[in-house]
Amino acid sequence: MTAELVRGQNHTLPQTRLEIRVSAGTPVVAGATLGDERGTVGGAERIVHPGSPQLPGLEVSQQAAADHRLAVDLEALPAGVHRVTVLLALPAVAGGPTRFGAVPAPFVAVTGLDGDEIATFTLTGLDAESAVSALELYRRQDAWKVRAVGQGYAGGLADMLADQGVNDAAGLAAAIQEAVTRGLARSVTPPPRTPGGDRVRHTAGPADQLPPTPPTAPEPPEPLADPATTAPPHPARSHPAPEPDGAGPATGGPIDYAHPRRQHAAPPSPPPAAPAAQPGQAAEPVAGDATGWSMDERLYNQIWGMFEDLARAVAAYRSAVDFAESRMDQELDRALSDPRNRIGGAGDRARDQARAKRDELASRAREALDRDLAQLAAEAAVVEPALPAAYAGWGNPVWHAHRVPMEIPMALRIGDLHLPERPDLRIPLLVRLPLERGIWVDSGRTASEAAASTDTGHLRRLAMESAVAHAARLLAVYPPGEFSVHVIDPAGSAAGPLAPLVEAGVLAGPPASGARGVAAVLTHLTRRVDLVQMAVRARAADSLPPDLDTGEQLLVVNDFPHGFDDRAVTQLRYLADEGPSVGVHLMMVADREEASAYGPVLDPLWRSLLRVTPVSDSHLADPWVGHAWTYEPPAVPPGSSVLEQALAAVAAARRAAGR
Repeated sequence: MTAELVRGQNHTLPQTRLEIRVSAGTPVVAGATLGDERGTVGGAERIVHPGSPQLPGLEVSQQAAADHRLAVDLEALPAGVHRVTVLLALPAVAGGPTRFGAVPAPFVAVTGLDGDEIATFTLTGLDAESAVSALELYRRQDAWKVRAVGQGYAGGLADMLADQGVNDAAGLAAAIQEAVTRGLARSVTPPPRTPGGDRVRHTAGPADQLPPTPPTAPEPPEPLADPATTAPPHPARSHPAPEPDGAGPATGGPIDYAHPRRQHAAPPSPPPAAPAAQPGQAAEPVAGDATGWSMDERLYNQIWGMFEDLARAVAAYRSAVDFAESRMDQELDRALSDPRNRIGGAGDRARDQARAKRDELASRAREALDRDLAQLAAEAAVVEPALPAAYAGWGNPVWHAHRVPMEIPMALRIGDLHLPERPDLRIPLLVRLPLERGIWVDSGRTASEAAASTDTGHLRRLAMESAVAHAARLLAVYPPGEFSVHVIDPAGSAAGPLAPLVEAGVLAGPPASGARGVAAVLTHLTRRVDLVQMAVRARAADSLPPDLDTGEQLLVVNDFPHGFDDRAVTQLRYLADEGPSVGVHLMMVADREEASAYGPVLDPLWRSLLRVTPVSDSHLADPWVGHAWTYEPPAVPPGSSVLEQALAAVAAARRAAGR
């Protein structure tokens, strides 16, 4: 089974004779460096590139191309080589793109000689970088592994080579680019293929001019993470792509940047929808009606589009109502500014006419809103049953047949969002994985009206049950052994809500209680963050202790700040600041008022966490259109054992994997 890697993830290589296939959608330079145990390269004799394409055990292409195949024989590498880093760079030629953010995301696959893929990696998230370390093959305990790197360099090849300890990196980078330019001058660009496979003949341009780069669809932002992001129009969510820097429309005919596994350089179009609707009739909604490489990505983009459409439709309605009220006030002011209209029936008629116009405008705006909301509700009714477990609510039947996956999903559902104009129209709130920030489950009674009307003890239990549900979801959607959960419960007050996790045996250890238990867990996770950070900075991941768990870690803290001294609070802040970048995340169950004694010291901690509530609450502000979205926590249906079933599946998958 192919392992689809994300940045930082590794995978064991089952063989030593390999091919590394690169598909970039635009001509790029491919090369590789040979490093020692610390990743240091040293001199040019340990680098393969278009000007020096061969070394023992390694061979690359002699020119820039949209597709590359690098031949690798790990057993034939020179003695002392412990790391092979695959490099990609944009050629420095006139008219070509100057940054990876303006071209399609490169795709790299490690395959056997038979062509079967072992691991793949798509280099997303690049922007101003013109060179990137794509992935590395490294030796650890007599076994070879592949790691997805995706480290970009805005300074280009020179900065990238210097980072690996190459002497005279700038001179070598210039020599590589010169060799690429010579190769382009010798080459003749083949005519592109049409979708049917026939060549398209077009007028030839200068031999050293790269073909224009097709635009790529931007990666969708996380809902509510940056509400100011421009959204595609409704109902046809086409997700227009930005024009690459310096690239214009093709002048010599269409160009097809083919991918070995995909038909287009940009994400494929959504699947065919239902037959075209008659004029005036709404189109039939279809699940996955968005762009994306996979169905999960299409559904993610579709949910984000539904969120934008709901925000835009309600914003238009509220704006129309405000305009109607403002117009009525202006007409009344004009009518009553004449003293003659203040006496008798003239003033009454003016008021009635102004109010009638206001009501008409508001009614027309409501009709338009109801029409849009009905279409979104129909779309939600189609999309919800089609969601994978990571995106689905606990009441979705997909959870009853859930099996722990072998790959990390794109995102995780942590609740629902809705607006008062249509409370039953719920939009899933998805956060990207791996988590980029921690979560704070607010157990305070001052958080909202619903919280204020709830008993303090009951609210704290609901908050901990919500945290357990979030943790269970994370455990269920990660591959076996790649996600661990630690719990700090200083007073042991959360034994009831924690029972599903404890009884399933999926925690990294028993819930820590007392000052000694709190200190032990915090010290353990702080040490892990320190070691991984040092290894990353020194490019010495192989030097990590063999017993160190490099999987993602989640620390659930109940009833903070009880049981925490000043040192423990400092460690907790350190984990909140530095942990997410190396896979350590926080989930705080706390009442901010109870921690007020620390004053502003904890303000950065609260700001770094995504605040959610155990009860319905309108606290998620949307500065894009000014809405206050109501958050609904994920609730397990009454009497359902779906959470216990999901945790049992996690435990069984771990036993099967020997974890």
